[in-house]
Amino acid sequence: MTTSAASLPAALRPRQVRNWFGVAPFFIFALLFLILPTFNIVVGAFRNTDGHTTLENIGKLFSPSIRGAFWISIELSLLTAVLGCVIGFLIAAAISLGDLPRPLRNGILTFSGVASNFAGVPLAFAFIATLGRLGFVTMLLRNWFGINLYGSGFNIVSFLGLALTYLYFQIPLMVLIITPALDGLRREWREAAESLGASGFQYWRLVALPVLWPSLLGTLALLFANAFGAVATAIALTGSSLSIAPIVLFAQIRGDVLNDPHLGYAIAFAMIVLTGIANGIYILLRMRAERWVK
Repeated sequence: MTTSAASLPAALRPRQVRNWFGVAPFFIFALLFLILPTFNIVVGAFRNTDGHTTLENIGKLFSPSIRGAFWISIELSLLTAVLGCVIGFLIAAAISLGDLPRPLRNGILTFSGVASNFAGVPLAFAFIATLGRLGFVTMLLRNWFGINLYGSGFNIVSFLGLALTYLYFQIPLMVLIITPALDGLRREWREAAESLGASGFQYWRLVALPVLWPSLLGTLALLFANAFGAVATAIALTGSSLSIAPIVLFAQIRGDVLNDPHLGYAIAFAMIVLTGIANGIYILLRMRAERWVK
């Protein structure tokens, strides 16, 4: 007696099996490079060097030095997230709602896609070569305009310098995320508002911004998580001169003096919690924004 393919359970049909094989590399990659490492960090945060369960590592997170590093990281992430949202929103509004040439829009979106993923050592080197003590822009301002950036207190290896560097990928990321939301604003909404006598300011305050508000807040949370988790750029640019959470984590895991891997696991665990909350807020607000567009 033979069994037809239609009578087999859906999970056992040949086509379904092939589909599961197709997505298997994704699940294997996520398991090896995301789930298992995260599980190892969580377990290590609650273990001591002898392998016993303890809360000592979590308690050390509230020491003045580590608490101060987290606070600086939060300030840096909030600053670059807010500035990235404001500047990126203005750029996205110009290319989406303004009467700009279509090729300019495509060029800006293409550049944003590249710049939003340009980070780490190459980005740090680019800013040192541009705004370092002997950088191109630094020397240009000094020789042509008599402006001494470093004489006025600016330093690329500082909080402000790192914030400027982060904005290089924060602004393009905002442009990429908010442009589809701006494209979702229907022309009929503005025409209806204008037919009722609303000004441009009233349209944005009463119609457009309430619709865009979930997307704006969600993107703000995403940019915060993006900046808070940036490690390679901060280490390559500032080294150990600026005490932020990723650099303190690196010192605990790989440092020769401050070498406490389990404290490093605890710091990483705290960073995972904070970035997870920010990403969770982004996902919830993004779902709400998509319902508005529909």
